[in-house]
Amino acid sequence: MTLFGTTLDTAQIAGLVGLLATLALWLIVLGRQRGYARWFRQWEADRKAARDAEQGISKTPSTDATDADQGPRGPWG
Repeated sequence: MTLFGTTLDTAQIAGLVGLLATLALWLIVLGRQRGYARWFRQWEADRKAARDAEQGISKTPSTDATDADQGPRGPWG
């Protein structure tokens, strides 16, 4: 087999096939890991939302607190 003008023998072809198979396996594992991380973040958010709902915690801030009571906000105060 000739690739870019260089003749490849059996060992080099086997090496290329192994390299491509390793790359494909790595991409499959990476995709599964990203899917698991996405599922876990969603599961954790759902669990926190259910726990907050049971405890009666609301996401909206209370109306009696003003911005002066909360102190400086943001990176520049």
